[in-house]
Amino acid sequence: MSSEFLGEMFGTLVLILLGNGVVACALLKKSYGEGSGWMVITTGWGFAVICGVLVALVIGSDAHINPAITVGVSIATGDWSQAPTYIAAQLLGAMAGALLVWLHYMPHWRETDDVASKRACFCTSPAIRHIPANLLSEVIGTFILVFVAAVIFSGALAPDGLMPGFGPLLVGLLVWGIGLSLGGPTGYAINPARDLGPRIMHAILPIHGKGDSGWDYAAIPVLGPLAGAVLGGLAVAAANL
Repeated sequence: MSSEFLGEMFGTLVLILLGNGVVACALLKKSYGEGSGWMVITTGWGFAVICGVLVALVIGSDAHINPAITVGVSIATGDWSQAPTYIAAQLLGAMAGALLVWLHYMPHWRETDDVASKRACFCTSPAIRHIPANLLSEVIGTFILVFVAAVIFSGALAPDGLMPGFGPLLVGLLVWGIGLSLGGPTGYAINPARDLGPRIMHAILPIHGKGDSGWDYAAIPVLGPLAGAVLGGLAVAAANL
């Protein structure tokens, strides 16, 4: 396997293990973190992004760990050569990360009665089901992710380049901010692989009393982020970032 494939796969695995792991910590019964709330979840996801990006960079990819970033970058640059490899690796890594979350919290699935809480440890659901509004929420959140990430790495902030590790830190803070400000309506998937890969694992894993996997909503956290990525990529190109 190429270093690009392995970087995206392991980076996304770490992203999902730590990101969905903090959701499980906050929602599953008899976890020490049970009931810790939205601030803990969004903070954990921010840290998860930092760790995932660092892993992907060191192994050898561009550290997209998100098909929306891959699509946005491809649109902005016109170079689609790495997109199939990156997206396949991201989906596989997301599935592997979800598997590890399931294993890590093994005794807690049986202790938790609420099927929505168990599903939330894998994938997103809307706080209020309103498909047009839910779709728009994912579009806006992903647009901000793609556009502001491009600003961070544009060179305008540091013409000689960012200090090593500073870019991933800023991206983690960006995702934390998106979660705090824009995450309330849908749980801010802003990443098709982050939602689809774990949703597939929720469907196939033997999770006690898991209920359905929410496939009637599953298209929204895929199509919304992809649409936001297209708009973000076009905005990046137009701004010449």
